Amino acid sequence: MSKQRAIFLDRDGVININRVDHVRTWQEFVFEEGSLKALARLGATDFRIFIITNQAAIGRGLVARETVEEIHARMIHEIERVGGRIDRVYYCPHKPEDNCDCRKPSPGMLWRGRDDFELDLAHSFLIGDWIDDVRAAQGAGVTPFLVQTGRGKRAVEEMRARGMNVPAVFENLDDAVTEILQGAYAQNSVRRMEKKET
Repeated sequence: MSKQRAIFLDRDGVININRVDHVRTWQEFVFEEGSLKALARLGATDFRIFIITNQAAIGRGLVARETVEEIHARMIHEIERVGGRIDRVYYCPHKPEDNCDCRKPSPGMLWRGRDDFELDLAHSFLIGDWIDDVRAAQGAGVTPFLVQTGRGKRAVEEMRARGMNVPAVFENLDDAVTEILQGAYAQNSVRRMEKKET
């Protein structure tokens, strides 16, 4: 059985509007413009779809783990209503100073998805809005994309200021999904043509 490709999505700033004071209730969870449309499009593909998100508010005692899981359950319900799906949500509840192996920029959550679902990370993508997303993707051998929603514009500026290589940048999640799907379907078409010729 061949390994599956995946698309890993950061949550805050990619799927929903980022809040400096954290999303603490479902009422504070607001989908980014176009994100539901993008998730509906992904739902029709053979990609595995995951959310990987740092939720240090849990470790700081600002929100209960049960509340975060309730927010995720409601989020998935709304995504499924438009025809999308999320195969699993991985979240890190730790504070940066806890030095865990799951908090981005560590690739721990991506590796967990790989192990749980037998993923082909070399042909997978991560869409995020911050430098830590890029580093996590690179650490796992996944292709990173940045969006300009959330903290994305500041991430690009900081990466350039530090002399870091900036990955492909897109206006929002829907534009990033378009790029992935066009490339993925083109590759699949080439593979089908090669099989017919042999």
